[in-house]
Amino acid sequence: MVLGPKGHNDQMPKHSQCLPHAFGAPCDAPQTRSRWPLAAGLAAGVALDALFGDPRRGHPVAAFGRAAAALEARDYADSRRRGAAHTAACVLAVAAPAAVLHRRTRGRPPWQAAAAATAVWAVTGTRSLHHEAERAWLSLHRHDLAAARDVLPSLCGRDPAELDAAEITRAVIESVAENTSDAVVAPLLWGAVAGIPGLIAYRAVNTLDAMVGHRSARYLRFGWASARLDDAANWIPARVTAALTAACAPAVTGVSPVSVLAVVRRDGGAHPSPNAGRCEAAFAAALGVRLGGTNVYDGAAEARPELGGHGRASEPEDIRRAILLSRAVTVSATALAVLAVLSDWRPYRRRMKLTSQTTSAAMATHHST
Repeated sequence: MVLGPKGHNDQMPKHSQCLPHAFGAPCDAPQTRSRWPLAAGLAAGVALDALFGDPRRGHPVAAFGRAAAALEARDYADSRRRGAAHTAACVLAVAAPAAVLHRRTRGRPPWQAAAAATAVWAVTGTRSLHHEAERAWLSLHRHDLAAARDVLPSLCGRDPAELDAAEITRAVIESVAENTSDAVVAPLLWGAVAGIPGLIAYRAVNTLDAMVGHRSARYLRFGWASARLDDAANWIPARVTAALTAACAPAVTGVSPVSVLAVVRRDGGAHPSPNAGRCEAAFAAALGVRLGGTNVYDGAAEARPELGGHGRASEPEDIRRAILLSRAVTVSATALAVLAVLSDWRPYRRRMKLTSQTTSAAMATHHST
């Protein structure tokens, strides 16, 4: 409460203040106004990515990758402890400046919205994912197997040299399914939960997993921390992706959500990844195809379980349907993230709000006596 010029404490509060009224219910307008920049930034960032895609030069994620690789050249050791230190150093190196930016723009709505939009544009990859998948589809549609093999390394790490059209098709669909979660849903959800630091830190974790989170002789121990951290960061987003895929399936492919979720429950847990299997099983069910099989990475074959067992073998045209499904999930995930921010569902913010309300009520009672 602001005191009057003569010390009186019975002034009416300004219209911009938010104090409890007689029944104890708080005014939510200022809190809502304080949340709209992040919500607007999330939506605007997705729109920027859809319009412009990734920058061809100077991409911040690529710059982070180069810096992480340079650090790895200095601190690598066949040790989980050294790998954990490497992961922590890389994530903190970008999360700390992001936290400073988030704090500096707080209270400046246009700047906060612009910073959030820029961060979303930098860490999401919807346009690039769909563009590369469409390139693969066009090559397969033209029966140009060599061109389709050339595209595949931009989508996944499998050896494309011996893959036929059916295997390339399966690889592309599986990549679209997994990356819809990793490159779209997960960063948006982390942005809704933790703002700009959440966006940046998540992308750092995911990029490190792609760089060192392999089960190869070199990274089995050194990349262990990055892989486990990525698993934890994607646990909820992967399941949200599966749920959104089920929700979007009727409009895109005509498959009921119940049947999609049944396949996810049946097949998703059989995948060696605790997260990718859910997304791939959801896409397999929604598209009515079978995914999974033997994949070759760096000359080593890995047998993956079959997902969507009653579906047919995938065909090149299914790539286009997978892209449409991914776009629908992207729109749904964006709406979900925006609503999550505006509804203020985050537990820590509710605790802060309740504490603030209690303090305001106590102050009002104190001044009234």
